[in-house]
Amino acid sequence: MFDKILIANRGEIACRVIRTARRLGIRTVAVYSDADADAQHMRQADEAFPIGGPRPQDSYLRGDAIIQVALACGAQAIHPGYGFLSENADFADAVVAAGLVFIGPSGATMRRMGSKAGAKDLMQAAGVPVVPGYTGEDQSPTLLQREADRIGYPLMIKAAHGGGGKGMRIVRESAQFLPNLESCQREAANAFGRDRVLLERYIEQPRHIEIQVFGDSHGQAIHLNERECSAQRRYQKVLEESPSPFLTPELRAAMGAAAVQAARAIDYANAGTVEFIVAPDGGFYFMEINTRLQVEHPVTEMVTGLDLVEWQLRIAAGQPLPLAQDAIVQRGHAIEVRLYAEDPEAGFLPGSGRLERLRLPDTGAHVRVDSGVVEGDTVTIFYDPMIAKLIVWGADRRGALARMRDALAHCEIEGPKSNIAFLEQLLRHPVVVDGTIDTGYLDRHLDEFLPQAGVDASLLLAAATARLLWHEADQCRRAQRSADPTSPWAIADGWRLGHAGKRPLAFLHRGQRLELVAQGAGGTYRISHEGRVTEVAGARLVDGVLSACFDGEGRRCVVRIDRTRVQVHDGARRLQLTPVGVYRRESTSRGADDRRLQAPMPGRVVLVKAQAGDQVRAGQELLVMEAMKMELALKAPRDGVVAEVRAAEGDFVDADAVLVTLEA
Repeated sequence: MFDKILIANRGEIACRVIRTARRLGIRTVAVYSDADADAQHMRQADEAFPIGGPRPQDSYLRGDAIIQVALACGAQAIHPGYGFLSENADFADAVVAAGLVFIGPSGATMRRMGSKAGAKDLMQAAGVPVVPGYTGEDQSPTLLQREADRIGYPLMIKAAHGGGGKGMRIVRESAQFLPNLESCQREAANAFGRDRVLLERYIEQPRHIEIQVFGDSHGQAIHLNERECSAQRRYQKVLEESPSPFLTPELRAAMGAAAVQAARAIDYANAGTVEFIVAPDGGFYFMEINTRLQVEHPVTEMVTGLDLVEWQLRIAAGQPLPLAQDAIVQRGHAIEVRLYAEDPEAGFLPGSGRLERLRLPDTGAHVRVDSGVVEGDTVTIFYDPMIAKLIVWGADRRGALARMRDALAHCEIEGPKSNIAFLEQLLRHPVVVDGTIDTGYLDRHLDEFLPQAGVDASLLLAAATARLLWHEADQCRRAQRSADPTSPWAIADGWRLGHAGKRPLAFLHRGQRLELVAQGAGGTYRISHEGRVTEVAGARLVDGVLSACFDGEGRRCVVRIDRTRVQVHDGARRLQLTPVGVYRRESTSRGADDRRLQAPMPGRVVLVKAQAGDQVRAGQELLVMEAMKMELALKAPRDGVVAEVRAAEGDFVDADAVLVTLEA
């Protein structure tokens, strides 16, 4: 076994590898960019070395610099994690050429699988089912259009060298093909450096099921059963689970055998994932092999009791597979979701900024948290905005769903916006509860998973009650510290002569001002909001739990409260409010300016499609930005003439920076 390894990655996967290496007595070396000079993976490793600027191409994609660090510090092997250089065959070969061990498959194996087109041809020759399509090298638009018409619609265009949902488009009619081809090729070139695409027939309402495989250098290959990843938004996985609620024992066995057959066809060694698209009738087709560890590998670990990173290390060190196929067990059910700094209500726009508050559930045998940040860290614009992965285990799927809902209820993120509320909606939606979701459902019905417009009246009343109780307790504490604790003047409770004890309350919620009026004290109140009066009785706030009767109906909520916020969670929904001054109306919006096109987030301008003097139409694409591994098209706010373009391709811009102006 190795004495020291270098981890050529960052964030939660680097921390994940460090955890296993430390348990095995292996010293770890981290590399970090300028943006990660205070990052957790740098702090947790035994040694850490800087390798360049914040952009990935200036740091984490510099294979030569990483290898130099490994040689200088005496590391024997390099673990690539996932993303960055993990599926770069040239890097894998360079590691071996430098006398080090690459903890993953060989460069030759990667080359065979690195091209989706070549992989598909190879699997077809090996007898693994594949989807009909075109994988040729001729990439002329005319020929691709002709092939698309031959295959038929709906059809998918896919980047031949890529993954993670990048460079993929669905085309439903011939006239839409060429515009989608151009967009897909541009995104593929930006993300992977190559714009080759393949075409394949798009299967409607499919399931996405992948099989975890392992091979060793002694010619053995096995699978560790499946993970289902059908809950997706724009090809990005949102929820992963094992086992799949869709597979029968017979289908599971057939897919497992096909996955092992695929691994043997390329002499696979180390961890890999064979991904299949599965039709509603149970027909399954090879999509690709990811030649690395997957983000969702913890669900496999939870149901098998195995440490897949340990397996990677042992196999890379030349040891045989630790277990035979018949020794692989599957116990219970595991689910994983990912907490992101993003705004679901703004099209899942990635966010950035300091994590002012980060509360995650307690971990144990049945709840796991994989994260690369802690409270106070900053989510930067340069990398994926994932904050943490939550993984839970239950004796069955129903129990796992319940445990995940409870885990999410204990999550709290302040600073950048997050997708917590979206995930809570997802975990309660019938298609997830029933296990019937397909890969396109979220994109077809996204509004079903987003918070409804307005504020839930029952949650608002609970928040107002909690605020009243907290304020009374706070004033009592202040009175106890005053010179005359028994004086009514020592209590700043808002009471005014002639106002019958009315106590106005005001909150902000997503820029909207909410006003209520309360009467009463000590847990008994009459609260008025928008003309409706609610009687509150027996309200108590004890250890963060509010219990009360609202118009005779008993309710219970978990409450997090201080001077700057009130958050209530009733077990299914959450509401967070910001208390504001009652008698001082605060500005909540700046008003739209249809003469200016502004950057919605920090990022890099990758394409400028307008210049001063151009006549443009409302909705016309003027620029394309890239940030946090996402491409975003910026469009004209109205018809008009471009007055000025203030950004050039390659420029880094701040959020709200004015990029284009239109003539008045």
